[in-house]
Amino acid sequence: MIRIVLKNTDTGREIDYTITPMDHLLSRDWQVALDEILEQRLTLEKAFCFLGFPNTPRNLEYLCGRLNSSIHKINCHDWAQHGLEPYRIEDHFTPDTVRFGKEYYNQSHTEMDMIYYDLKHEPLNRLHNHFERLQGTVEHTSRYFLAAPDTIRSAIGVLNTVCHEIESLVLSQRKHILLPEWTRPSQITSFRYAARYPLTDEHRKLFSLNRYDRKLGTVYMHWAQIGKTLFEVFRDEHAPDISATTCEAITHLKYYSGEFDIEWGRDVARGTYLWHDKQMSEFYQWLTRCGFDPDDPKLSLGYLPIAQVDLKGSFGTVVPESIWSILGDHLNIHRIETAQQSMTYDYTWRDQDV
Repeated sequence: MIRIVLKNTDTGREIDYTITPMDHLLSRDWQVALDEILEQRLTLEKAFCFLGFPNTPRNLEYLCGRLNSSIHKINCHDWAQHGLEPYRIEDHFTPDTVRFGKEYYNQSHTEMDMIYYDLKHEPLNRLHNHFERLQGTVEHTSRYFLAAPDTIRSAIGVLNTVCHEIESLVLSQRKHILLPEWTRPSQITSFRYAARYPLTDEHRKLFSLNRYDRKLGTVYMHWAQIGKTLFEVFRDEHAPDISATTCEAITHLKYYSGEFDIEWGRDVARGTYLWHDKQMSEFYQWLTRCGFDPDDPKLSLGYLPIAQVDLKGSFGTVVPESIWSILGDHLNIHRIETAQQSMTYDYTWRDQDV
């Protein structure tokens, strides 16, 4: 059993929920890796943890400010002392640069719905390209990242995490207006410098069993590497023909760690919604057309379930909206306890560089 204690940063009030690990090899290996993380007292990445909660102090003004501060640090760093060319990011971020706003209202309610709160992809795509050049990959770390002190490494990491947090926030706020029941909050529990271990063939069998099912309160293996998945390319780029350049950007999951993600949205699983089944069918057809085998576990097609939150025992309900309301007031992980280890995190997401 694993216990997560959450805290309201304003009132200090605490709540907690419990997680029951599943009975398979990956879950057992994950628990060992999580205990190692807690024993080593690694920094919990609180600034990129609870995503998709539409009403949060981590609003667009706050997130854009974090981006601009990190960009300033990177631009002003003396890269020449490391034998590197100066690195310059020209973008300055505001809510209006990342999201279509009220200026796009018009007399047609339908047209307004289609535009208002839509994400502006181009500046965020540029930002993520800067992050990839500055960070590199797990196998090929960038010279900039290797040379950077911890403060600049943290600033580089913000480019990635805040970019994705902005995407998640804009989407969740749009859904909160148009389809509130389809708000999709989630929890990304990651740690700075967490060790990564190779996925085995036995671990990968879960891809074929679970595929892309996501269920309320299910704990999934965190995606512990950089790069786009095949499904992200299919979904975000409208099923393009795969080129050599696209292939270079695609990564299939190779590692597991003690990190974990929790789905707090409604269940989306095979046989529950026609739109989901249709999307999966089109995705597998696209894979085949592009020369990929949809049944190849090495392609990492799907999510790896490793545990389940005790919803009823922890929150007194299994109603998603009620759980969102409880969690939404406590978006700060204060303590993580396992049978072997316990770690308290006294800092909050409001603190810089965490």
